[in-house]
Amino acid sequence: MERTDKDAFYEYIKQYDPNGEYHLVGEVDYHLLRDDKPYEGINSHREALHVVFEWLVQQSMEDKERARIMFGDELADKIRPLVYNIDQAKPSPLDPQVFFYCPNIVKIDYYGSVFYDAEWEPENDGTAVPYWYALIENVHGRRNKPEDFKKVNEALFPNRTDALDIYEWTTDWSDFFDAGHEWYGACCWSVYDKTLDRYVVLLVSATD
Repeated sequence: MERTDKDAFYEYIKQYDPNGEYHLVGEVDYHLLRDDKPYEGINSHREALHVVFEWLVQQSMEDKERARIMFGDELADKIRPLVYNIDQAKPSPLDPQVFFYCPNIVKIDYYGSVFYDAEWEPENDGTAVPYWYALIENVHGRRNKPEDFKKVNEALFPNRTDALDIYEWTTDWSDFFDAGHEWYGACCWSVYDKTLDRYVVLLVSATD
């Protein structure tokens, strides 16, 4: 299994983060993967996470060396490369209708606060947030709309969502999620699209 950085979906979402180093919409970081081997259910999902986090570890090591070049050894030696233990990650299957649920905006007040017709409300306690919230409600910068949520997912899953196997994973197995645990929230989802024979790993970890 391997990540791919060339896909029409990545081109589509550049409108949301044109200067970004990663493939982000809102606070959701997308990773697309393909595998030559047949789909093996949860084992394939776990392998997808492993591939993504190996890549993230490599990125963190490269960031450390760039800091060494720019700022010297003293600062660089304080930067700790990303660590993870995939064996500790625990999955739970998700119904596509639950995963892709998106509320409507019912009110925007004088101060720009947005209110939705959703039972769930943010608590900013570092726990998981819904997919729709992570895509729409940025910590900083542009706030997206429910229409953006629908358009992004139509581009990502162009065939049908009932052909998807989706898992939500715990987030206590990597320091990648430490920022999200502080405040906004931390999430990890993996999706297998049977129609495209493609995997998607979606990560959220943000704070103020």
